[in-house]
Amino acid sequence: MSVLNTAEIMEILPHRHPFLLIDTVEELESGVRAVAKKAVSFHEPYFAGHFPGNPVMPGVLIIEALAQTGAVAILSQPEWKGKTAYFAGINHAKFKQKVVPGDVLTLETEIIKVKGPIGIGKATAYVDGKIACIAELTFAIG
Repeated sequence: MSVLNTAEIMEILPHRHPFLLIDTVEELESGVRAVAKKAVSFHEPYFAGHFPGNPVMPGVLIIEALAQTGAVAILSQPEWKGKTAYFAGINHAKFKQKVVPGDVLTLETEIIKVKGPIGIGKATAYVDGKIACIAELTFAIG
């Protein structure tokens, strides 16, 4: 059973369809880590052009989904309520396998460092237990 559904995620994040890229939050340790799910549908708008006849979820959107997962973890703390987490950096990103329609992405982001409004998250996306993407994400809360 999910910890947060889409409506509850939208109470924390400012993102909306079609740019809200997580469907549910399965685990949440406020300020520490979050695990979210994204069911990748053939009807995602980006599949019309990426790539016709061979749809692949853009890597940058996998990174964004991981960032949104981390944002739920950090912004679920009372002191950051109503704020927005912005990208400040993406480091060591690696893509290990394609993400295609029908896949369910499991997105895990652990907050490994916070100093004031700046932090770093260790992020990993999985499909069927296999790593699809890893990255280190830096964020600034504003």
